Amino acid sequence: MKQKIFRIKKLKSKRKLVCLTAYSKPITKVLDKYCDIILVGDSVATAFYGMKNTKTISLNTMINHSLAVKKGSKKSAVVVDMPVNTYKNFRQAEKNAKIISKTVHCDAVKIESNGKNFNIIRHLVKSGIPVMGHIGFTPQYKKKFKPHGLKKNEEKKLIEESKKIEKAGAFSIVLECIAEKTAKKITRIVNIPTIGIGSSKFCDGQILVTDDLIGLSGFYPKFVKKYLNLQKILEKGVRKFKDDVIKGKFPKKMNTY
Repeated sequence: MKQKIFRIKKLKSKRKLVCLTAYSKPITKVLDKYCDIILVGDSVATAFYGMKNTKTISLNTMINHSLAVKKGSKKSAVVVDMPVNTYKNFRQAEKNAKIISKTVHCDAVKIESNGKNFNIIRHLVKSGIPVMGHIGFTPQYKKKFKPHGLKKNEEKKLIEESKKIEKAGAFSIVLECIAEKTAKKITRIVNIPTIGIGSSKFCDGQILVTDDLIGLSGFYPKFVKKYLNLQKILEKGVRKFKDDVIKGKFPKKMNTY
C-alpha cells in the first residue's frame, strides 16, 4: 500500500483527517499545507463547469484536472473521483483506474457505491490501486438531495454497505449526508477512517467542496460552513480595476514597458 494511504489508515481514532477538493494547481498549493487528503472531485462538473450534475463529466477532463492538482501537491494524498460509467465492470474499472493512476500518479481513486459494486472495489485493490468508498447521498446514482440513515431500515442498510466496502479492501469511506446516529455507529464499527460531509462530527475526518467553503459556489446546504466570502472580495477587486481603467489610472508608468 502506498505510504500516504497507509498513514491515513493509521490515523483512525488518533486525530481527525482534514480533506478538501481541488481542481487546479494554485488552489492545491494552498490546501496542501493543511490537508491530509485532496480530492479531485467530480464536483468539478458543477463547481467549475456549471453543469447540472456530475453525471456528464468525462474521464479525460478528470485526468486533466488531476494532473494540475498533482503538480501542486507534495504532502497530501491525492485521490481522484472515477466518473460515473467508468467502472461498470471489472475490465472497464481496471482499465480506467490504471489510466488515471499511471497518468496522474495519484495515491488512490474514489468510487461511489451503488449498493452492488463491492467486487469492483475488491478487484481494483487486488490490482494494486487503493480505493476510497462513498456511501449515503451518492450524486452519480441518486437524483434527490436528502439525508440518509434517519430510519432504522436505512441505518441497517448503510452499516452493512460500509462493512462490505471495508471487507472489499477500501482504505476509507466518505459518508455523505448521513444522520448523526448512523454515522457514529458506522465510524465505531468499521476499522477504516470515515470521512464525513454533512454526516456529523463523529466521523474520523471531514471533507467539503472548497468552492463552497470559500463562498464561491452559491451552493450552501445545511452542512456547509462558509469560512470566506471570496465572491465579495473578487467583486471588490474587479470593481476597482474597472474604475481604474475607465478613469485612466491603469496602467500606470510602472505597469508599462
